[in-house]
Formats: sequence, structure tokens, C-alpha cells
Amino acid sequence: MGFAGLGPDWASGFQKARRAEKQFPAPDQTCYNSNMAKGKTSPPPGHVNLRLLAEHLKLSQTTVSLVLNNSPSAKSIPQETRDRVTEAAERLNYRPNYFARSLRQSKSMSVGVLAPDLSEGYFTRVMSGVVEELTAAHYFYFTACHDWKRELIEMYPRMLVERAVDGFLLLNTPAEAIEFSVPVVAISAHSPIENVTNIVLDHHLAVEQALNHLYALGHRRIAFMRGPRAIPDSEYRWEGIQMVAREINLKIDPALVIRIDSAGWSMKAGYHPMAPEIGYKPTQSLLEKTRDFTAIFCFNDIAAIGAIRALKDAGLAVPGDVSVVGFDDILSAAYFTPSLTTVRQPLTEMGKRGAQMLLERIANRDSEYPSEIVMAPELVVRESTGPALRLGSI
Repeated sequence: MGFAGLGPDWASGFQKARRAEKQFPAPDQTCYNSNMAKGKTSPPPGHVNLRLLAEHLKLSQTTVSLVLNNSPSAKSIPQETRDRVTEAAERLNYRPNYFARSLRQSKSMSVGVLAPDLSEGYFTRVMSGVVEELTAAHYFYFTACHDWKRELIEMYPRMLVERAVDGFLLLNTPAEAIEFSVPVVAISAHSPIENVTNIVLDHHLAVEQALNHLYALGHRRIAFMRGPRAIPDSEYRWEGIQMVAREINLKIDPALVIRIDSAGWSMKAGYHPMAPEIGYKPTQSLLEKTRDFTAIFCFNDIAAIGAIRALKDAGLAVPGDVSVVGFDDILSAAYFTPSLTTVRQPLTEMGKRGAQMLLERIANRDSEYPSEIVMAPELVVRESTGPALRLGSI
């Protein structure tokens, strides 16, 4: 791979690194260490690359590289030599030249992660799985948050390609508007694009679990909170709701369908797009029109927390008057009052599986990979749902 394929910034950085390597130590500088009496010199800590470390140890760069990379071939090197290499590397604060390594291996050992934001809830749970896998694989990652702005969704991938990332992991970010030259895995993005593997939830099963739970408790007048149009999961979940409602003969009243709109999802509204207000305000508006419902199925847990506050502010008890079901099972769901009944997405596992698949695609680009990997949900019943104690309006 030449410099042209990696972008001008990458190539420039590599050339600077090589020039700096040739210029150290400076002509008028002598470096001493504890072996000075024996006539030996070594570079000061923090300035050591592979060549200087090999020269200091009087070993070949290949030998030092095999030891430091824990290569299987290093087993043939005497243990004393291996110990000497690792001790010197630690003492002199050896740092690998990633520009040079990426040229040799055609890899930068880094990936780009694109997400709308990294607020508490969905994204933090997914990222915990992503980080676990990438760290175990010794991969570095760049995280870019686009806040649903199309120009950033298009610009950030170009900037990351210029930084020579080996692949992209998209969190809830559609791939249709992005041109990729590296492997891509998308989580919850539902992007039907060639050479993109999608990690998605079984939304039909998720909705089925939630509605069957409410139906068994006697709820027939159920309000539904749809997600914002920007989020790919929104439409898939709504389709699931309509399908399951027909299967169990549950009538959906259009007057009881509310939506997290674009205004409520924007930072311009004065609060974070993943704050409880996204559920508070739509529920508040619904209550101003009607109270003729006994349950509400919210788009996610953050919105459900906002909905519960709106119900309580209106003088209604949860679950005594209205049962509330969330979605995701974020960390705070079990500790909210009342604790939240929710559909658990295996978010950490989805992050781990997505990272695993991306690393597989990077390592073996010519292999065949599935276009979609479906993950199973789980209903978690807690305190926010109970029997429907009334059939008419409040």
C-alpha cells in the first residue's frame, strides 16, 4: 500500500517520524546510562523506536520485533535474550512506530466508531461490549459523534479514512450516505448495503413479549410512543407493534399514538436528545387530550422515565392507574422508582458481537460474511406494570 491510499496527513506524519528517527541522537548530544563505565550508550527513555532498541541490545530488529510482538517464532529465541529485550523495552519506555508498522502490515490496528452520541443508556451499554473486544484485540479506536447531522455523517468517515483506520463500526448510524473503502459492521442501523454486516434485534419478538405481558394483565387501551424518524429502529419496532397487535386482536387507537418528534429530539430544544424530556413532553401532551388508557409502551427506557414523571405530575399512579413498559434495560432501569418493566436488548453482547465481526472482516477481507445477525430480546418484569384495574376513562 502506498501513501496515496492512506491520505496526505498520514503520509506526512510518517515522513516526519522517519526524519525524527534519523536525527536522533543529535550530533552534539551524548547519552549516558548506568553502563557508561563500560563505554556503552543508550537513548534516553521516551525516545526509543525499534531500530534504536535493537542497536542498544546489539540484536537484529527482527529478533526484537518477534519478542515484543509475542510472535510464535519468538519461542526459538533463548529465554535470557527475551527477558533482556522486554526489560530494556520497559526501562527505556519503548513505543512502537505505528506509521512504520502499518506500512509493513497494511494495518493501523485502529477502527472508527460512529455514533449519534454517547449518553447514558443505549450507547454506553453497546460501547462497553465494543471496548471490551477491541481492547482484548489490542485495537485502538476513534469515536466520532455526529448528533444526527447528515454533513457530519458524511464527513467523519472521510476524516477517519485519512487517519488510516482499518474498519468502521456504526452504532445506530445508517450506512447509506457513507462511502466506505474498509470493512463495515453496523449495529441497529438496518443498512441493506453490500459488504455491510448488520447486528440487529428481533423486534417482532421484542414487541410480542411486551404486548403479551400487558394483554395478560388485562390492558386493552394501550398508548404507544413511537421513536424519532432519525433512528432506524423506530420504524422496525412500529411495524412489529402493528403486526403483533393484529395477531393478538388488540386495537390500536390512533388517538393514543404519540411520537418523539424532531423538535423534542434536537439539542436546540434546550436539553440533550437522550434526556427524559423526550418522553415527558409527548406524554404530557397526550394527557392534556385524553386519559383513556391503562398502559403505555415507550420507545426506550429514558423516554419511559420521562413518561412516568409526566403521569405522576398529572396525579396518576404507576402502575395503579397506568402501567409503563420501557425498552433497552439501561443500567438505571432497575433502580428507578418504580423499577421499570422493560424489553432488554442484549446491548453489551451486541457491541461485542459487532466488534468481533468487524475484526474478522478486517483479518479476512475475501471471506463471505452474513448481511445480518439477529439478537434475541428478553422481557424483564418489574414494578412499573400491574393489572388493568379500570376499563373506562380516568
